[in-house]
Amino acid sequence: MALTHSLPADRPVLIAGPTASGKSALALAIATAQGGVIVNADASQVFGCWRLLTARPSPDEERQAAHRLYGHLPHDADYSVGHWLRDVRPLLDGPARPIIVGGTGLYFTALTEGLAEIPPTPPAIRDAADALRTAEGVRPMIADLDPATRARIDLENPMRVQRAWEVARATGRGLAAWQDDTPPPLLPLGDCTALVVDAPKDWLDPRIERRFDAMLEGGVLDEVRAMRAYWDPTLLSCKAIGAPELMAHVSGDIPLDRARDSAIIATRRYAKRQRTWFRSKMRLWRPVSAQEFA
Repeated sequence: MALTHSLPADRPVLIAGPTASGKSALALAIATAQGGVIVNADASQVFGCWRLLTARPSPDEERQAAHRLYGHLPHDADYSVGHWLRDVRPLLDGPARPIIVGGTGLYFTALTEGLAEIPPTPPAIRDAADALRTAEGVRPMIADLDPATRARIDLENPMRVQRAWEVARATGRGLAAWQDDTPPPLLPLGDCTALVVDAPKDWLDPRIERRFDAMLEGGVLDEVRAMRAYWDPTLLSCKAIGAPELMAHVSGDIPLDRARDSAIIATRRYAKRQRTWFRSKMRLWRPVSAQEFA
């Protein structure tokens, strides 16, 4: 793989890409060829309860190169992009070159462009937001947002909409106004090699289906059963793609074929949102074709 040997070995590497596009394999190939520590930038892979479901690196892959910020949190942890930035900061100054890989675009944007220092959301407002989204969806929340915030966030992402609504309720300022007061970034784009994986829908969709079937064959239902006693749909860990569908199956609510199909559809929709984010926010990143290395 020519790419793994052509990158400057003294610069941090960022690899963003949609789910199932092979970006983790690319990160491992770079680490084994040039050295470095692989750092997670996926919001679901931080939870220890999900290895198979979130396609975290396998134990064998973790033995081939150092991995950080994978599975380091309990299932009930409240984790945000701000938490991730605090966790990643010391790794940027460590002895090993960081290779930061994942599909959570907001993590990369905050890392390379900065993050507004918004006060934490009070529990009462978070509870009110959860109740409103459960009862009526996000349309009332969108209607409450200021025009600048509506124009800036991904309105197709319920959690992004809820976050913006919570910020406005908690602080009296729109999310866009907070973002306009953003401090300098931890890792400016010009100081690293930033790669974004191009994975066309027609190529990616079959991979998503094959990977999910491999998860089922690999025992992901046992992983979900282990979480049944702790299941709480309001927890961030329980919002992982595929988790609600598979939990519905192990709880006896739907048959496995329906859970499988629904989870694959949810994954494809997530990949579409990721591609939209990358096209919008990562125009200055170097595109690499998934078909060249996956």
